[in-house]
This record gives sequence, C-alpha cells and structure tokens, in this order.
Amino acid sequence: MKIVHVVGTGTIGEPLIGLLADNKEHFGIDEVTFHKRTPLVTEKAKVEDLVRRGAVLTVDDNRKATFEELGHAPKYETIEAIERATVVIDCTPVGNQMKEEYYAMARGPLGFMAQGSEYGFGKMYARGINDEALQVADDRFLQIVSCNTHNIAVLVKALAMDPDGTNHLVDGRFLCMRRANDISQDGGFVASPEVGGHGYGRFGTHHARDAHDLFSTLGYDLNVYSSAVKLNTQYMHSLHFALTLDREIDLAEIRERFDANTRIAVTHKKSANQVFSFGRDHGYYGRILSQAVVALETLDVRNGNEIVGFSFTPQDGNPLLSTIAAMLWYIHPESMEKRLDILRRYLFPEI
Repeated sequence: MKIVHVVGTGTIGEPLIGLLADNKEHFGIDEVTFHKRTPLVTEKAKVEDLVRRGAVLTVDDNRKATFEELGHAPKYETIEAIERATVVIDCTPVGNQMKEEYYAMARGPLGFMAQGSEYGFGKMYARGINDEALQVADDRFLQIVSCNTHNIAVLVKALAMDPDGTNHLVDGRFLCMRRANDISQDGGFVASPEVGGHGYGRFGTHHARDAHDLFSTLGYDLNVYSSAVKLNTQYMHSLHFALTLDREIDLAEIRERFDANTRIAVTHKKSANQVFSFGRDHGYYGRILSQAVVALETLDVRNGNEIVGFSFTPQDGNPLLSTIAAMLWYIHPESMEKRLDILRRYLFPEI
C-alpha cells in the first residue's frame, strides 16, 4: 500500500490534499489520509468535500467525539495514521515540534516533509533547483522551501548559472513585498505597508538565507541578501531583484534563459490582481504552479552585468509542485518524471 498522509488543512494543506486525492491513480497512490486538529463548524464543508473527493479524515483521539458531533466520520487517529503512511507531509507551522514528538520515532514512513517556515526540519528542497542533491540513504526528512525562496532560487538558477553548473552570481539583492494574508484568512491584515527588520546576519531576512542554504546542498556559497515588507493586499507576493554577474548579459539573452526554464512564467501584465485573476481562471483551483512570474516590462540591465526587474510569487502554488515531486521521489523514483506530467499544464510559459 502506498499511502500519503497530510497534516494540516490550511493554505497549503487543503489544496495539496485535493490535488493528491484528485490524481491518486496517476500518482500511484492507494490512499490519501489527512489530519485535522481542530473541529470547527465553519470548516465542516471543507472537510466533507475533501472526504467526498476520496481523502480519509484523521483526528486526535481525544477530539474524535467532537468531530463526530459535527457529522464527520474520522477513520484513523494521529499515531496510527502516521505509522501506516508511506510519506507524511506536514503543512502546519509546528512541523519541527511534530518531528520531535512523533516523526522521529515513527518507523513506518519512508519520508517526511515540512513546509517553508520549519527551518532545520531536514534538507531543503525545491523542484528543479537541487533534485540531484537528494540522497535516498540520508534524506528521510525534507524541508520544502517557502514560496518566495522558490522565486529567488529559480531566478538565480535561470539567470546566474549555466547548464553545466557554472555560477556567475557576484551579488544578489531581493526585496520581498509580501501580501498581508491569504484571501481565506481573516486575521493578519495590515492597514498600510509594514517594513521588516534584518535579523539574519549576512542574509538580511530568512528568504535569502533559505535560498543560500538550498544552493549549499549543491556546494554553492551564494552572496545573497533580502529585505521584506508586508503590503496591504491579499493577492500575491511580489519580488524586486538585482543580480550582479561576473560577465555581461543583455535583455535578449535574459529572455532566452527565461524561455528555456519551464518553471518560469513571463507576463506583460504589471499588476498582481491581473496575474492572480489568471491563476483563478486557469490554474489548479486557482493555483499557478510556476515558481515565478516575471514582469517583462520591468527588466533592465545596468552597467552591462546587473539584471534588475520584478517577479510575482505564486504562493501556495510553487511549494505544491515541489511537494508532489518530493513525494513521488520517495514512492516512485523510477517514474517520477512521467507521473509529474499531469501537472505540467499548470506551469505556464506566459501569463
């Protein structure tokens, strides 16, 4: 039995559970289970729809009765669901705590994954960036990097690195302009732009640190620095980048490099709401799985070797692709690429 167990039903967990359930046969999965911690009447419909699509509900034993009072029919309890799973994907903000309490002692699963906020959970991974760094014998725990880290990493890979791995990056500067909260969330919104500090030494914010650590799995030591500001919007994150190379480059080559990278979308749109709307209409349940959406009109080359521009971040979407890829690497490594084909329709060359 190939069983994938997802912990959490938030902004990443919910679409991931649906994606796995909808494509279970294609991914070669026998069962999809998911854990929900808190019984909420406001989320009853969400849980029931995931069950309708074929996912199996798991809850803590001491909350089973409350879930049943809401009309749910949970099948497994927490530890049982973890132990019987082939792969466990943690989509909560307490992945490291869960690792200490449950995952490190579990003998059943081949692998565990946590999402971007859980620094130190395991080897960092992003699809198309460091696939060759994964080692079956060593990497039972993986951290899928955050959405903005995906954006930074794919820009560096496309613009500053050659196909043979030669690194031309002298300096990378990034300003992450983050949406205040997801459209599904009521809390966390801000009334005006809110700037963040630089608490991560040579990297500024965790976004550059995580991109550095992601590439360090391949032996690189990148000179990257990031800042962050939270904006009063619910649409999308956006990123300003400035990459200084050790060689000259022009706009024609930049466009060629973007066209050659299937995980980068380009756009003539200049507003996040228009890109977001495209995802709503054409993405997987509104999600764009591309790792970056580069605004072509913003690209420029300064002093012959400094590339500047803006890129929108498909939050929720780009970690989904990496999560599915890592899951398949654990379960079906020999057919991983073929099984990913079903998602390539959501990797847009242009938006």
